[in-house]
This record gives sequence, C-alpha cells and structure tokens, in this order.
Amino acid sequence: MMLTVAAAFNAVMDTVRDLGTETVAFETATGRVLREPILADRPFPPFDRITMDGIAVNYDSYVRGQHIFGVEDIQAAGAPQLQLSNTANCIEVMTGAVLPEMTDTVIPYEHLEFSEHEGFRRFTVHGTVKKGQNIHYKGSDVDKGAALLQPGVVIGPAEIGVLATVGKTRVQVSRQPRVVVIATGDELVPVHATPALHQVRMSNVYSLVAALEQIGVKARYIHLTDEAATMRAQLEPLLTETDIWISSGAVSAGKFDYLPAVLQQLGMQQVFHKVQQRPGKPFLFGTFPHGPLVFALPGNPVSGFMCFYRYIRPWIQAAMGAVMPAPVYAQLAEKIVFDAALEYYIPVKLQSQSNGVLLAIPQPYQGSGDLASLLKADAFLALPLEENVFEKGNCYEVWKFR
Repeated sequence: MMLTVAAAFNAVMDTVRDLGTETVAFETATGRVLREPILADRPFPPFDRITMDGIAVNYDSYVRGQHIFGVEDIQAAGAPQLQLSNTANCIEVMTGAVLPEMTDTVIPYEHLEFSEHEGFRRFTVHGTVKKGQNIHYKGSDVDKGAALLQPGVVIGPAEIGVLATVGKTRVQVSRQPRVVVIATGDELVPVHATPALHQVRMSNVYSLVAALEQIGVKARYIHLTDEAATMRAQLEPLLTETDIWISSGAVSAGKFDYLPAVLQQLGMQQVFHKVQQRPGKPFLFGTFPHGPLVFALPGNPVSGFMCFYRYIRPWIQAAMGAVMPAPVYAQLAEKIVFDAALEYYIPVKLQSQSNGVLLAIPQPYQGSGDLASLLKADAFLALPLEENVFEKGNCYEVWKFR
C-alpha cells in the first residue's frame, strides 16, 4: 500500500537518532551544528568604546560654557586607557579606543575647528553636544556570562566571529553522518567519458553529494552495476562503515531493478516502498537493525532531487540537532489542474512582492527526467492530493533548494 506524503515523512522522522558530538577547531566549524551554549567571557563591549574619531571631553566643562579645549594627548585604539588631568582640556580619541578617564562625551571632528599656536593644539566646538554621545558603553550589548549562541544553530560567518570574540578556540558540534551515495545502472558512465548512444553520464550522485555539502555533510559515492550478486558484494562491507545510504535508481518495477531484493537479503527492514507523490512515487525507505538507514530514490533526476529536500535533508538536520526551519508558504501565480491522486511537487521560481507575499511561479516542466527545469527554479511547490484544481492566488507550502 502506498503511503501519503505525510505518513511517509512521519515514518522517516520516527527513525531520527542522535549522531553524537565531536570537538573541532572553531576555524573549521562553518556549516556545522553547534551542540553547546556559547557564553560571553566578559561584557560586550568590554570597555566604554569610542564610536567616532574626535575629542573626549568632560561634559560639565562644556555645560559651563567652555567651547575651546586644549589637547593633552591622543587615545589610540588598542592603547591603554589615558586620564585627562585637567577638565578644561581634551584628549583626541580614535574609533575603537577606550574612553579616557575623567571624560564622558565624544565630539566628532566634523563639529570641531582645529587651531595651533606656539605648539599648543586646541579645538573649538561648533554645534550642539549631548552628554554621553558617540560612546558604546561597557556591557550595553551583553553582560558577562550571557548566552550568545544556543545549541542547534548552524555555524556561519557571524557565529565564527562570536566564537573568536569570546576566545572559544575549540567548539562542540554534532558528528556528521557517514553517508554513501549509490549510483545504479549499466547505462551510467563516468563524467569524463564520452557516452555511447545508449549511455548517459553519471550525474545524480553528484547532485546529491552537492546537496549534502549544502548542510555541511561530506559524502562518498559508489557505482553499482545491474547485477544482483555484484550489488550485494559491494554493499555488504558498507553495513558497518556508514550511517546513511542514499541510492539513485533500481527501485521501480523494471526487470533489472534488483536493489530492493538485494537490500532485504542483506537484512534491511523495509519501512515503505512507494509514496503518493509525483515525482518520486517509487521512493523506498528502510532500516538495518544495527546499521545504516536506506533512502532508495528513483533514478529520474527530479524525483531524487525532490525526495532529498522533502525527506533526507530534514532527517539529517534533526539527527544533528539543528533548529528546524519554519515552514514556508507561497502564493500560486497561475491556475494548475492535476487529476492524479498524488501530492504534486512542481518546480517554481519564488518572487517576493512589494506587499510581502511570496509568489510561486511554475516553471516549464517535462516530467521527472527534466533536470534542466530545476535551473530556473528555487523550490518545489507542494500541491496536496486532496485537490485537483489549484487556483491562482491560493497558498501552498514550498520546499526550497536555493
């Protein structure tokens, strides 16, 4: 019996297991899922920080009518804190420097007139001055001990900057799953080969490996020929070396589609085979009791591509403890009629409207073998099987791949 997409998705997600953690150098953590809270090791900023080049003065002197300030010294960024000895004077300050003692206000050069007489430098203030201006006060962003990053965040450039700022040179992240992507079919030849008329270059595995790299997962791939004994011999050693198998092809009803039978001979317990969806109807999912999960995808490129983003990517994100993204919905740009009792996933181009609505524009699509249709698309729009006519303006969930 074919499962609905919702039932198939739930069956897949019911098998999610924690992959464990490992500690890596923070410089190599981009794309990894954080598994520990990151705390501020000191206040942010750690001192009263100057935000504009100019002079630091004591505001009370300005309020009493003083508008000309002699220069005592220069406070450079990275230099120890100076102290103003006479509040009738000022200290020149640079952006990023610590605020000198006995000063509480910074006046930018744009509001100053410089003069010098017999080696004595001074500034005349023009314009209105507010007490405390142009100062980023100590602890105004976060206090010492405050949580800056929570477990589950995917580490990107901003997070790397935070890790560096707090001196977190090694960080705990989720262990990456050990994934093998399996190509099947005698018709496949390497990408560097010139295919004969009856052959095609191997491409699906490269798309799947690239999709895995988008979420920080490195994978290897193998090629199985359409011969059952050879399939089994190549797959058996992988049972103890991997967490996930993702195969492409050999799961439909063809005379040479041996993969489901071979997997069961190896001990795989089939969870389901076939889902009420287009593309990707022949999708097979199974588990080995003490081995990898098996995502056996149809060989048509769009089918496998859709199944990856609909099922495999969410499983991996959940297993690595990543915060799951909120569902995204888009408004259908044109009417579509689809009579089959299947959930229909169509390639769409997403376009943001001035009113904030996300518009889904269907792209020309010649079926599950039409890989070129994905080049101008950003996502799959999910049209539910309960409906046959999908009116322009209705909103449906999208599964983004860009």
